[in-house]
Amino acid sequence: MLHVRVASPAALTTGVVGLLTADPAVMNLVVLPGAVHGQASDAVQFDLARAGANPVLRRLRDLQADQLGPIVVEESDAVIGAGQPDRPHLPGRRHGSFHGELAPVWDLVESKIAADSTYAPSFFVLLILAGLIGAVGILTNSTILIVGAMVVGPEYNATIAVALGIERRDPVAVRRGLRALVLGFVLAIAMTMLFSLVIRWTGQVPPSYEKGIRPVSDLINSPDLFSVIVAVLAGIIGVVSLTEARAGALIGVFISVTTIPAAADIGLSLAFHSWDAARGATLQLLLNLVLLIVVGALALRAQRLVWRDRR
Repeated sequence: MLHVRVASPAALTTGVVGLLTADPAVMNLVVLPGAVHGQASDAVQFDLARAGANPVLRRLRDLQADQLGPIVVEESDAVIGAGQPDRPHLPGRRHGSFHGELAPVWDLVESKIAADSTYAPSFFVLLILAGLIGAVGILTNSTILIVGAMVVGPEYNATIAVALGIERRDPVAVRRGLRALVLGFVLAIAMTMLFSLVIRWTGQVPPSYEKGIRPVSDLINSPDLFSVIVAVLAGIIGVVSLTEARAGALIGVFISVTTIPAAADIGLSLAFHSWDAARGATLQLLLNLVLLIVVGALALRAQRLVWRDRR
């Protein structure tokens, strides 16, 4: 269940109310005439079943050209005493679900992606810190630290923003996301290389790494068919998790598995003059970023087509 608020100019309120009352997905409609402070606008609030949210929100967005105010959508954690309003078949939408699955609310999906793609300084700081943790994990052959680096890495926000920009033909979003990814990974690699040089110059290199026993590094800098398979699956999982509002920490770990470790390995390999490893890690990083973006864009388009057919 969603709760929607909108400020409607008095001249538009009758049309807005008519639009909402005609749709069976709209419930508990409340109109407060002149209640918007500082404006000659009415406050319109209502509950909206997720199963019918997309067409209602789309019609409201069409009215924004006529000076309708911002549309605020909140997700309700629980609805007590009203059954399950999103599960019953709504009139005219009886084919709108796959055995209980509901169509993604695209306005919420795109708003979340846009909100997460603000690339504040913390985005680059987290990417650098993730690279440093990954470098320590590679030096010590610690898979636990590699997982920790994956958790910290924020790069999927930019990756999915680029994918959405491609799918929606938004060159500005694509440029902003690619710029953030390039700058972020360059900084992460540079700081990882500096860190690795300090470790090397101070003689603190773990003996196994110095002897060439580098199972974690060898796994990262050797892209193969399975690297492609993992990247494709990760791209699909990331999109499905976002569109179905099921994204969580484990999804972030899985998505990051082929990016942060590769960036850390590039910095380490450059510092230790392991040129073949640096080339392999660079190929791994580029391969997986490109696949995550392309697969993400295709998966978003596929979901739109599938749910459009169902509606």
